[in-house]
Amino acid sequence: MAKAQKEMSFLGHLEELRWHLVRSASAIFIIAIVLFVFQKQVYEHFLLAHRKPDFITYQLFCDFFNMLGIDSTFCDVTFKDNLISLKPTQQLMNSIWSSLILGIVLSFPYLLWEIWRFISPGLTDKEIKNSRGFIFIASFLFFIGIAFSFYVIAPISIHFLYNYQITDLIQNNFTMDSHIGLVTNMLLGVSVLFELPVLVYFLTKIGLVTPKFLKKYRKHALVVVLILAAIITPPDIASQIIVAIPILILYEVSIKVSKMVIKKQQKNAQKSPRV
Repeated sequence: MAKAQKEMSFLGHLEELRWHLVRSASAIFIIAIVLFVFQKQVYEHFLLAHRKPDFITYQLFCDFFNMLGIDSTFCDVTFKDNLISLKPTQQLMNSIWSSLILGIVLSFPYLLWEIWRFISPGLTDKEIKNSRGFIFIASFLFFIGIAFSFYVIAPISIHFLYNYQITDLIQNNFTMDSHIGLVTNMLLGVSVLFELPVLVYFLTKIGLVTPKFLKKYRKHALVVVLILAAIITPPDIASQIIVAIPILILYEVSIKVSKMVIKKQQKNAQKSPRV
């Protein structure tokens, strides 16, 4: 009888998980459909925004270098040719996939909320109270990563790659897939890396990570961060360093977060009555 109840309980959890997944997928698809309907605006003002000479980052870099009395190519940003589509279905498929990816990005807070709704019944009242800011903090870091990637990493990378040429005998004719893929990969890659403090928080809570461990492997973390920066950014040193700097700062923040979790656990252990 107990076994049957346990099995029913397990099946009940699976049913509950299924509905959380259904609602999450529905949110992604609804946002993706809206983005697909307004695909022209999405492409012109977001995905292809870095191809405009008057993009805000180019203007800011131009003003900054002018203030220093240095001539900069950011003051004369030009993109000679339009992107090309090589297959009859390429624009349609690219628009569908881009809408889905941006659907995931925009629905991120809701996806976190669904995850929270699924795991919260298994938490104590105290754990729920201590984790109330989880969705806000995780979403805030995620969108900070999106903004950092969109306004800093993407324009610098695109400006560098579009102007890089080995010889005049080679002509750059970029496809829309390569450009959109470059932008979306950087957006997702950088935003996920910005979730490091949240990840460290939970790893510390379950005892897999400690401040001592993070400090001990700080140098190793530097190497890992540089490798990840090289993977999610184009192969230019400037972009990799610009990505690595905030991640290393977040790593130091993660050490502080881990310390706070350990101190709180020790404090709670002292308050709990001894058996």
